[in-house]
Amino acid sequence: MSKRIFFVIFTASMLWLAPSCIRKVGVNDMHYVQERHIAAVVADLVNKHGEAQRQRIERGVRQVAQMWQQQDGPPEAFMDFCTEHFVGDTATLAQITERYERNFESIFGHFAEMGRELRQPLDLDVGPILPIDYLFAEFSPSAHVMEDLFQKRIAFVALLNFPLFSLEERLALGPQWTRQQWAQARLVQTFAARVPAAINQRLSEAYVSADDYINHYNIFMHHVLTEEGERLFPAGMKLISHWNLRDELKAQYANPEGLPRQRMIQRIMERIITQEIPAVVINNPAVDWKPVSNTVAPAAVQDVEGAAPPAKVESTPEPDRRYAHLLKIFQAEREADPYYPTMPTLMDRRFQRDREIPEATVEELFKQVLTSPAVARTARLIEKRLGRPLEPFDIWYNGFKPRSAYSEAELDKIVGKRYPHARAFEEDMPRILQKLGFSAEQARFLSEKITVDPARGPGHAWEPGRRADQAHLRTRIPPTGMNYKGYNIAIHELGHNCEQVFSLNKVDHTLLRGVPNTAFTEAFAFVFQARDLELLGLKQKDPLAEHLRTLDNLWATYEIAGVALVDMRVWHWMYEHPNAKPAELKEATIAIAKEVWNEFYAPVFGQRDQLLLAIYSHMIDAGLYLPDYPLGHIIAFQIEQYLANKNLGQEMERMCRLGSITPEAWMRAAVGAPLSAQPLLEAAERALSVLAP
Repeated sequence: MSKRIFFVIFTASMLWLAPSCIRKVGVNDMHYVQERHIAAVVADLVNKHGEAQRQRIERGVRQVAQMWQQQDGPPEAFMDFCTEHFVGDTATLAQITERYERNFESIFGHFAEMGRELRQPLDLDVGPILPIDYLFAEFSPSAHVMEDLFQKRIAFVALLNFPLFSLEERLALGPQWTRQQWAQARLVQTFAARVPAAINQRLSEAYVSADDYINHYNIFMHHVLTEEGERLFPAGMKLISHWNLRDELKAQYANPEGLPRQRMIQRIMERIITQEIPAVVINNPAVDWKPVSNTVAPAAVQDVEGAAPPAKVESTPEPDRRYAHLLKIFQAEREADPYYPTMPTLMDRRFQRDREIPEATVEELFKQVLTSPAVARTARLIEKRLGRPLEPFDIWYNGFKPRSAYSEAELDKIVGKRYPHARAFEEDMPRILQKLGFSAEQARFLSEKITVDPARGPGHAWEPGRRADQAHLRTRIPPTGMNYKGYNIAIHELGHNCEQVFSLNKVDHTLLRGVPNTAFTEAFAFVFQARDLELLGLKQKDPLAEHLRTLDNLWATYEIAGVALVDMRVWHWMYEHPNAKPAELKEATIAIAKEVWNEFYAPVFGQRDQLLLAIYSHMIDAGLYLPDYPLGHIIAFQIEQYLANKNLGQEMERMCRLGSITPEAWMRAAVGAPLSAQPLLEAAERALSVLAP
């Protein structure tokens, strides 16, 4: 997962409006700038700068009027401001753009560093967490910066001089824009909404609280028992939900005796989703738990130092905390909604603003995969390879990967010996990158810009906000050294970090830093992650490897596309039921998960009413993030196809230099084709014709 933090404070502040949209608010909120004031200042500016500038003048003046509040001054002050700060010549506009670019990098880059440092005790495994650490993590140093920029009229200068384009305009006009025009378009988008600082602060608190809840949601697996009292998992194993639980389930495909363990993990996931899991079990190695009967008892064995079993154990279920955190984020986002008149829901903002792909287009893309005949044919091939009918947890089948030839214990031993601590992985990055195809110079440049940290959670890539700052790679590293799960995540996050470094340091305008949306950085992360065994020297020569990799990609996209639809439908449900309680949201989420399962998975699996699609932690702490994963798989496949017989290092740097233009424009420039699921589906049919004729 990538934590994109440059301009993160604009999450609740950015809006891309059609030029005709004027915000309607009450008299206590905004001092009305009347039409006669707008007409007067437009006439004055046209007289001064010429009729040829009329359209641009009128658009800019109306953009300022839209945001001008009573606290900014009377209409006369508005008119004086427009007269003084409108710029008519392109040379001066270019200089103004440069000033914003330089100063924004400093302002928001330093805020990003402060935010990262304030969260460090919660994010990194560097010692005990104190109560004061939560308060600092929830504190947002940048909460007031947007209001300050409006009060100092820095925002109004941008609104006056640069047109604020709607998504439709960007899609239509963007392909003809120069790089500077793109930078100016992204600049003014910064000030497209004016969300009060108090609401920004509550958003920060809601997301930090949910993230902390997820980061400490561990299950001590040696203390998970069968009904007969058997311990199926090794001593000391601590798995975070959902990532490590899912990855352990995947690892068991290489174990001839793995089926009971997979069924046990499925039951654990179901108890988490339904919130029937006893609260005492979470992050606690001092109790034993039988998930099937859902009973707990003091631990009969001690495998974690200091985890003395209590004399008595309460089996009270977790009190719907999972859904309470999601509702808290929803309510915080709802407070911001009125400040986005053309995007009054988070769904609108995520798809129109963040992804720049209409929600209906994204849903149709996912359904193309979910209903593809290739999926059913792949399922039958999986059954043949497993020698049994599919079970619900087989949505995570990974037997097409070469790693299935190695046991988890073998991989843990190899990885632990190579990477006993975070520094060892950091020191090995130049070799890793060169093996991926980067030149020695590129590998050195990237490695010097990336710091590796031990994470409390599953791991993430924290993005720098200034070119002078570092990208941070976080992955979980036990005291015994990195294990395979942590290594696999680290390679994924390294893909994020390399994109972050390239798209900040190598782009021609830092206002364009980054990639079009989160799905694109996930795509690069998937490209790296697919090569994890090769980087350990374990790649097997297999003439069918390309076909197997294609089916693995198809199956992974099939799984996560349904998860994304659940995330999307849950958010729609919350907006339709804004006063829902956690228990009501829980029941709705379960119903939606079953609904999506029955529509797209039951015909393939032959089982109905399964709820595993609701287990993903990102649904709780990341605010409609999950659609980026299937988009990332689809984009990654197109990139992989393009990269065949090409150098990853050279091509990745070239692609990252494109920056954050629209997804469609980026794909055409990067790989010469529009974003589409067809390349994956067509390749899957070819693979099936060979593997399952």
